[in-house]
Amino acid sequence: MTTTGLIDMAAKRATASKRINASPEAIFDLLADPAKHGLFDGSDMVQGTASTSQRLAMGSKFAMSMKFKFFPYRIGNTVVEFEENRLIAWQHFGKHRWRYELEPIDEDTTLVTETFDWSTARSAKAIETAGYPKINLASIERTLERLAELVEGDALQAATE
Repeated sequence: MTTTGLIDMAAKRATASKRINASPEAIFDLLADPAKHGLFDGSDMVQGTASTSQRLAMGSKFAMSMKFKFFPYRIGNTVVEFEENRLIAWQHFGKHRWRYELEPIDEDTTLVTETFDWSTARSAKAIETAGYPKINLASIERTLERLAELVEGDALQAATE
C-alpha cells in the first residue's frame, strides 16, 4: 500500500497513513526510542539524540540534534500523548505536535498514521505562511516509507550494527 496523505487547513493538521507489515509493538519500539528517530526521519533534519536515550513515556523530555540546511541546532521535546503500542505524540516550545497512531489490522500488519498538528501551536499563522503544512506532509510520507523499510525487513538490524 502506498502512503496516502492530506492537509486539513481548517483542523490545522497534515496527516498521512501507511499500512506496514509489522506488529504495532515492533513499530512502537522504534517510535519510543529517540536514538532511532534519525533512522526513519523523512525530513533529514534529525541528526541524533542530544539527551539521554531512554524509552519514551508520557511526560518524557528528550532533546534532539537537528540541522536545517547548513544550520545545526538542538530542540527539546516533551511527550504529550501516550498509549503504549498505540499512540505517541511530542511537542517542543512552539507547541505544535508530531503524532503517531498505530491501528492493528492483524497480528503482523499495522496502519500507521503520522500527523503534524499545528492546532496547538503558538503561531499557527506563521506555520501556514512559511508553507510548513505542505513541506511537512512530504516529510511525513517519506518518514512512513522509511519506517516501513526498517520494520519490514532486515534494515533495522543493519542500521543499528
